[in-house]
Amino acid sequence: MKHRLFFFGTLRHMPLLEIVLGRVVGTDQIRQATLPGYEVRAVTEGPFPALVAVEGQQAQGLAVDGLSDSDVERLNFYEGGFAYDLRVLRLGDGSEAQVYMAAEGVCTPAALWDLEVWTAQWGDMSCHAAREVMGYFGARDSAQVAAMFPQIRARAWSRTLGERQPAGQGARKATVTLEREARVYAGYLAVDEVTLRHQRFDGTMSPALERSYLVAADAALVLPYDPVRDRVLLIEQIRVGPLGRRDPNLWLLEPIAGAVDAGETPEDAARREAQEEANLTLTALEPVARTYASPGSSTEFYHMFVGLADLPDDITGIGGLEHESEDIRSHLVSFDRFMEMADAQRLSNAPVVLLAYWLAFHRKRLRS
Repeated sequence: MKHRLFFFGTLRHMPLLEIVLGRVVGTDQIRQATLPGYEVRAVTEGPFPALVAVEGQQAQGLAVDGLSDSDVERLNFYEGGFAYDLRVLRLGDGSEAQVYMAAEGVCTPAALWDLEVWTAQWGDMSCHAAREVMGYFGARDSAQVAAMFPQIRARAWSRTLGERQPAGQGARKATVTLEREARVYAGYLAVDEVTLRHQRFDGTMSPALERSYLVAADAALVLPYDPVRDRVLLIEQIRVGPLGRRDPNLWLLEPIAGAVDAGETPEDAARREAQEEANLTLTALEPVARTYASPGSSTEFYHMFVGLADLPDDITGIGGLEHESEDIRSHLVSFDRFMEMADAQRLSNAPVVLLAYWLAFHRKRLRS
């Protein structure tokens, strides 16, 4: 059976539609169309639109003909995670088409939605996210994927930042051939396995190399520093890495840190995390480093800052977000004590050590 669907929103972006369908869509299948009595509006729940009934208006979109049952099955899997259902509506030319409509009360309409604006800001991320989502087709149901979507979107935004803001260090660039890439685990984090060959320094190609890596979101890290009182704020929380290593010391002293949310800049993430984890407002951010945490085994990328802040005696306390099960205690540490801890190897978190020595180098300038 063949189907006609009307797409008014993000699936008008052809790269995204073809990822969801798993195939190229022929130009003879597509035509511009309208849906009378509706407007396409952005919603506050995410970077996607919804149809809103408005008398006398027409929603612009694409009518796609000749979609198979398997095409619709893939579309239902993708849209199911967004609480959209198919309904049959009449288009402006009098023909009928199936349209994905949001369930009642799920979306909060806002301003008119613009495809070009959305594509520039969200198109790349949405394609990366759709590749992961559709990778679960046939293996997980839409509800399971919807529960994972915050992590999926964070991983997709990390890939988008990697493409837009690559880590440049003047090192070699040469041929790399990716022969296989497979997602072998996905949950709060994900693990990929790859088979690759790369050009060696003598110009020949390497044998096939089997590798795996942890797929994690970009993170913003910030060390709050008060240049007047000459002290820093550190946070303390439990970490599972030491648990896996069977280290009895599971609580670590760290900088404030958190994932860069989709659409967010690392600077915005640093300021948000300071508020969430320590109820702290930063007055300025000093960029320190943009680095991979462990490039041999993880995609995790750090955007590191020293944040200038007012740190009075009563600023410490318990912070973190309840819905993220965070239980975070903050500590004030004088600069001299901070450096003593670094020199005595009593700081077990690598980024906070790097931040300590950066602060030592720039402290005079910051205090002036």
